[in-house]
Amino acid sequence: MSATVVLVDDHAMFRAGVRAELGGRVSVLGEAGSVAEALAAIAQHRPDVVLLDVHMPDGGGLAVLEAVRDSAPATRFLALSVSDAAEDVIAVIRAGARGYVTKTISAGELADAVERVADGDVVFSPRLAGFVLDAFRDAPVAPSIDPEIDQLTPREREVLRLLARGYAYKEIAAELFISIKTVETHASNVLRKLQLSNRHQLTRWAADRRML
Repeated sequence: MSATVVLVDDHAMFRAGVRAELGGRVSVLGEAGSVAEALAAIAQHRPDVVLLDVHMPDGGGLAVLEAVRDSAPATRFLALSVSDAAEDVIAVIRAGARGYVTKTISAGELADAVERVADGDVVFSPRLAGFVLDAFRDAPVAPSIDPEIDQLTPREREVLRLLARGYAYKEIAAELFISIKTVETHASNVLRKLQLSNRHQLTRWAADRRML
């Protein structure tokens, strides 16, 4: 069966062109021209792939990715943008997209990219892959075996990193889509488990383990 797709772009004529170009290769279930419309279409259709514009007036691709991070785990996202800026590519990949192609891509290549992402592959326009490789090659990585880190839950580790980077509780709550009270609970648990007294000690602890 062909891959199912929802198109997200704020230009209706562009969406119509993409739908026509994809032809019978994939099944376009719906379209959206805003973040709100995209969230509704994804919830309604549960597509295999969302073909996602990076820049839209109301927040664009990042806003969509952040909003559906937990609610649509089976859906994969392929960014399709006029931008080939490294910061745009890296931002959407960090947010969860499985690929990034520019709007200069041919119809056949786009259909191939959608099908590959639906099958679980990661797809980039040729020159963009280097941006991602460089970004993740240079990113600090925590040691794979560390008893102190291993005692923290995944959510506690997320809170730990944001605390160590100087985020306020309110900012962490917004970033992780949890309440401020929940952030306070996680922060307390992190300090207790690591036997630390304050954020200054926590930042130094995280820096020593290259977690910032």
